[in-house]
Amino acid sequence: MNTGLPQGFHLAIDADTVQVDTDTLRGGSPVKVLRLSPRGRTAWSELCSGPVRSAAGAALARRLTDVGLAHPRPPVPDTAYSVTVVIPVKDRAEMLRQCLASLDGAYPTVVVDDGSQDRNALADIATARSSTVVHRPRCGGPAAARNTGLHSISTELVAFLDSDCIATTGWIEKLAPHFADPLVAAVAPRVLALDATTSAGRYGEVSGSLDMGAAEGRVLPGSRISYVPSAALIVRREALRDIGLFDERLRYGEDVDLIWRLHEAGLRIRYVPAVQVHHREPQHWPELLARRFRYGTSAAPLAQRHPNAMAPLVVHPWHTATVLAAVTGRPAPTAAAFGLSLWATRSALRRAGLPTTGTLATTGTGLQQTWLGLGRFMIQFSGPVLGALLLRSPGRPAPRRLARAAIASLLLGTPLTTYFQRRPRLDPIRFTLGQLADHAAYGAGVWAGCLRYRTTVPIRPILARPPRRIGAATARSAAQSTMKGSK
Repeated sequence: MNTGLPQGFHLAIDADTVQVDTDTLRGGSPVKVLRLSPRGRTAWSELCSGPVRSAAGAALARRLTDVGLAHPRPPVPDTAYSVTVVIPVKDRAEMLRQCLASLDGAYPTVVVDDGSQDRNALADIATARSSTVVHRPRCGGPAAARNTGLHSISTELVAFLDSDCIATTGWIEKLAPHFADPLVAAVAPRVLALDATTSAGRYGEVSGSLDMGAAEGRVLPGSRISYVPSAALIVRREALRDIGLFDERLRYGEDVDLIWRLHEAGLRIRYVPAVQVHHREPQHWPELLARRFRYGTSAAPLAQRHPNAMAPLVVHPWHTATVLAAVTGRPAPTAAAFGLSLWATRSALRRAGLPTTGTLATTGTGLQQTWLGLGRFMIQFSGPVLGALLLRSPGRPAPRRLARAAIASLLLGTPLTTYFQRRPRLDPIRFTLGQLADHAAYGAGVWAGCLRYRTTVPIRPILARPPRRIGAATARSAAQSTMKGSK
């Protein structure tokens, strides 16, 4: 099979991609350095001036989109795609009514009643919108309901949509053209929270558990987009026949498992945040935190299925040493660790063939990411320990004050950074307390799953690997810590 990007596709260069010189591109997630051969430079010129037209252009386009240096822009299709919408639902009659109304009957729709108490009410709503209804005798969970819907359709594509979602006009038409690439198995829009009036709802507007952010890209473990939810997801039905359907043993995390199995099969999953679907987030804190706890419990069974994809934190060793030294409040060890961070960064840049003039800035960025990632990690999995250290830091008064300041910055760094980046409709105190509780609830769920499944994989951070060669001497990894988000 020709694995290049098909002819007719254009490319959009990622906003973070830097052309270091005529032969070198840097960017992606994790960061890569791509070196262009003479043939590659010709292909690069082709892609910069128009669509894919040659075999060399197709191969380079595939490499650029795979590592995140660029993103595909598919051509306008000549014919409409064959799509069926599948909506799993249980006891959400009014939500289902609004969800179906947002679709406006543009595509055939199958509503799967997953053992609702009032089956007739759901059936009446679905029938009024010319939707097919499939009743399950008992509740089997989202995975089982989606699988039931899959068994009843025959179209090329299936668009999964949860009943608590509100679709936007043309979301399917905007995502479906990506399937002109035969390697694309799934495409996801951005799932944004609906406007809310409660404090918990306003928190969810900017910290929704299903929102994967504003940056588009390929979905793969270890990148900034490590998974996408199935609340709104279009999938090539043939790909599911090849890898299997949703795992019905998973009550939560079944969508993450599916995405990772598609990736392991060598297929591509795209995230397109320019296309949006809206979702109802919990409106009260107990409901929100309970959901986060339940999501956390999925980490352990996912780790058993995909142990190499579950690292909660990936950090550079010397960046981590610098942060931990700062927490002790002792300047000398902190300065020594920082010096080693500079040395390690400079060495990594040299190995990657990049200018070393940006060593200080690159080190600073890595330290900031490590600080925020380590803070989030500690809040999730060792929050009480961090709180105890903040209240009772040992040592002499001056180092103790420095240590407390460092610990406080670990606790507050992530929520305050998020607050000032996203500017929620909530005051900083309630937002900070909400995010601390959010992280702690998720971490408690992870711990509960680890105890149940007797594994520590979901709570074990790993160190960043040194730069490695990719392909035939054309690309090498650049040294940069990668912080993995959690669901």
